[in-house]
Amino acid sequence: MVFRGTISDAPDFDPSADAETLYNAMKGIGSDKEAILDLVTSRSNAQRQEVISAYKSNYGKDLIDDLKYELTGKFERLIVSLMRTRAQHDAKEIHDAIKGAGTNERCLIEVLASRTNQQIHDMVAAYKDAYGGNMEEDVITDTSGHFKKMLVVLLQGTRDESGVVDADLVEQDAQDLYAAGEEQWGTDEAKFIMILGNRSVTHLRMVFDAYEKIAEKSIEDSIKSELSGDFERLMLAVVQCIRSVPMFFAKRLYKSMKGLGTADNTLIRIMISRSEIDMLDIRECFRLSYEKSLYNMIKDDTSGDYKRTLLNLCGGDDDLAGEFFPEAAQIAYKMWELSAMTKVQLRPTVRPASNFDPAADAQALRKAMKGFGTDEDAIIDIVAQRSNAQRQEIRQAFKSLLGRDLMKDLKSELSKNLERLIIALMLTPAEFDAKMMRKAMEGAGTDEHALIEILLGTKYNKSIQSDTSGHFCRILVSLVQGAREEGPADNERANVDAQELADACNADSDDMEMKFMSILCTRSFPHLRKGRVFQEFVRYTNKDIEQIIKKEMSGDVKNAFYAIVRSVKNQPSYFADRLYKAMKGLGTDDRALIRIMVSRSEIDLFNIRKEFKETHDASLHEFIQVETMIVSLSLCLLTPLLCNNFDV
Repeated sequence: MVFRGTISDAPDFDPSADAETLYNAMKGIGSDKEAILDLVTSRSNAQRQEVISAYKSNYGKDLIDDLKYELTGKFERLIVSLMRTRAQHDAKEIHDAIKGAGTNERCLIEVLASRTNQQIHDMVAAYKDAYGGNMEEDVITDTSGHFKKMLVVLLQGTRDESGVVDADLVEQDAQDLYAAGEEQWGTDEAKFIMILGNRSVTHLRMVFDAYEKIAEKSIEDSIKSELSGDFERLMLAVVQCIRSVPMFFAKRLYKSMKGLGTADNTLIRIMISRSEIDMLDIRECFRLSYEKSLYNMIKDDTSGDYKRTLLNLCGGDDDLAGEFFPEAAQIAYKMWELSAMTKVQLRPTVRPASNFDPAADAQALRKAMKGFGTDEDAIIDIVAQRSNAQRQEIRQAFKSLLGRDLMKDLKSELSKNLERLIIALMLTPAEFDAKMMRKAMEGAGTDEHALIEILLGTKYNKSIQSDTSGHFCRILVSLVQGAREEGPADNERANVDAQELADACNADSDDMEMKFMSILCTRSFPHLRKGRVFQEFVRYTNKDIEQIIKKEMSGDVKNAFYAIVRSVKNQPSYFADRLYKAMKGLGTDDRALIRIMVSRSEIDLFNIRKEFKETHDASLHEFIQVETMIVSLSLCLLTPLLCNNFDV
């Protein structure tokens, strides 16, 4: 096995000298935290154990006890955890996950889904040594159902590690999984547990490929539709670890630092447990999946000695280095393969209301705006729970019955963000897109991100040309022509497209950008995604097209091409990311929030919700509530209605 950690044995190691350094760093008033973290993070775990022994032999004291006394908070947790053996650390994590009133199911899932047989055996032994109990019995006591059964299977540490693959068994397992779920009413969970809990990694990867051909969907999609709750999360984690352990941890690290606060226990656990195994691969998977390096994410999300220690474990800034590890190409290829196989059923959150009566709605809206004050709740309930086509009927009925312009009345009675959102909902999609395009270009500055996101409106070519320039202008003009092909994938042509894109990477920047534009702005999304254009690009260049765009291009051109590629791979995920960016940090980009919530509510907002929850470990509803409550109670009430309430 090739180890690709960031921490390894220090040369010229002297445990007695290290023990003396630590002793001096902690004696007297205060402690030299920098000396402690520099030493601890530059020694392997095995060397740290020797330092612990030397410390006790030389000074008659327990090093871990002294560290606990001298240090505090998250920094203390991190340093003390680094001093434990890997098995002791895992055992403590499991113990802490199941002790007390509640259970940390996510910790159980992460640890047991990702460890090798030997790591599990060592952990179980360390648990018994430290706590005098049986880990399996304690897990059984604290969990239930199929979730418990799968945990028990994983705790046996008996997964086949021979590497031998039986082609007939691969086909049989794929068929059995299909028969246990998609092919029947109800799910045979025991079959999923038996196969996913025992077969070898190599075998299961082949099973997943065979399964996709049979079911015409990925095993992940089947698990999401057939299973639920903690059992679903556990099985998805197992599948993700079978596909790529580094990618699994990259996603876990991202979730630990995004959303509402930092999940420090998760961050500490992963950074420690993977620092000597595959942190380099995790870093590359992180950069493949997100827009910044793991190093910079940690740097932005943590502080003080805690941050410095984590950065030492991370080992380097990939954004600064600009490296691209060859192993990442295989991961990128598989990610595009999964994208091509995934069949996404777009689901809106706003649908036509049943028993619709435009005249009654018009009267109700007039009543809500008549007299002293405005009944904003009544307006919200009607507007957010009618389709756009029904809202147009209400506009017409309002004028026919009452001789008044509904839009003017709403503008007169409402204010600020609530007015903007209600008016946006009352416009037709074409009117709304045109207005958003104009807003993005009016005034002193141009909102390039909004232009990239919308990419609509044939009547705005002249404005685009006056407000933008260069290749970015050409990209936008190309897109607003509405000339993107709409046909299915053409595999032969896809191979030619991939070759031309690969060849363009060796040309000068102008020629490269023109070639990318000629393909990315005109080919149909099915052709780009299912036709294997980007998979073949990886094969020709040994690099992912997203990384090429981020490395070789800059500014608005880079942002435009990156948005197109992200949309090809997974458009709901792209919009989920745009929503997150609209709400994170100081202040909310209300215009972006309104634009996306309105434009996607009758297309794929349900899918966007799911992607948001999966990426950020917090529901879109929660984010909107926290961010918009500060600005406007009415906006806070309305946007969750478009979001269709809660994500469980």
